Amino acid sequence: MERTISYLLFLTFFIISALGTRNLCRDGLGTCEDCDQKCKTKHGPSSESSCDRSVGVALCTCFYQCTPPTPPSPPTRPTCNSGTTLCTEQCSDSCCDTNCAQSHDGGHGICNSIGNTRLCLCEYPC
Repeated sequence: MERTISYLLFLTFFIISALGTRNLCRDGLGTCEDCDQKCKTKHGPSSESSCDRSVGVALCTCFYQCTPPTPPSPPTRPTCNSGTTLCTEQCSDSCCDTNCAQSHDGGHGICNSIGNTRLCLCEYPC
């Protein structure tokens, strides 16, 4: 029993060294029948299998490189709003948008009715 545990520790150390320590995952694949084939089929050719017989039933464990986590999205800049001018027949949505783009870097504008008044509302990164 002591010899089996020493062998398993050596084998586990060898597998971890061979695969590298970053993003190492393991997957229990049931009994040891066709252990290496099950491991490589499920997790690719660089995966390594190990058969643990210390618990009475021989169990297959597959060690493989985990997929790296998806990096977080860059933080979005807060959005600021302002009402710059009135919208008129001469200066409607496209004119409002142009004025906002000229006044604020990355700005966009729309005409918005508030009661009887049409106001050019700008939205831009703060």
